[in-house]
This record gives sequence, C-alpha cells and structure tokens, in this order.
Amino acid sequence: MESIVQMAIKITDECINCGACEPECPNNAIYEGASEWRFSDGTNLKGLITSKSGLTVEARAAQVPEQDDIYFIVADKCTECVGFHEEPQCASVCPVDCCVPDEEHVESQEELLQKKNFLHA
Repeated sequence: MESIVQMAIKITDECINCGACEPECPNNAIYEGASEWRFSDGTNLKGLITSKSGLTVEARAAQVPEQDDIYFIVADKCTECVGFHEEPQCASVCPVDCCVPDEEHVESQEELLQKKNFLHA
C-alpha cells in the first residue's frame, strides 16, 4: 500500500492579515505575526515535551514568533487537519489562497495522525 505524502501548511507573504484562518485551526497552530506561541495552546500538552522536529521544551514556555509581519503556522503543531476535517481548514477559508503546503515539512497521513494524537492525548 502506497503512503500518501502530505505536508504541514505554511502561510505565504501574500497574507493580508485578515485572521480568517486562526480560529479554524483545531490544533491552535496559527498565530498572528509577532505573537509568542506555546505548544500547550489549544492542545493537551503539559510538562517537558519533545516535538516531532526534536525541540525539547516546557509545553507552556513561550516560543519566539516565526514571523513578524504576517500570520504564521507552527509546523510542529500543524496536522493538515488530519483527524478533524477532510481538508486543511485554513486553506479552505483563506480569501487570498496563501495557506499552501510547506515543502520543508513533508509528512505521511500516518505521521500527521500520530502528531494529532500527540497534541491531543
């Protein structure tokens, strides 16, 4: 059986900062530009955790914003809505189509589901 290749989603610089995507994310992986973020935001993560990318941090510790000017998606929290919806909700509501697959974070359907289970265990 062939594995379906998927990717986390990223927000391109075409973003108009409308904010439509942020409330749609079931993993709370989308943040306004210049906002600190936490692994614990919108998840069940507590204590010391190690993310898929290998980052080991306290789940409630503030992390440095990944963008200053536009909304951004934390790849370690993005599951392309696998386990929640049929398609990424950020992309489906974006009025300028700036929520696109992130070729730097390629993951299989199984890996995305494992990440979802890690975030919401």
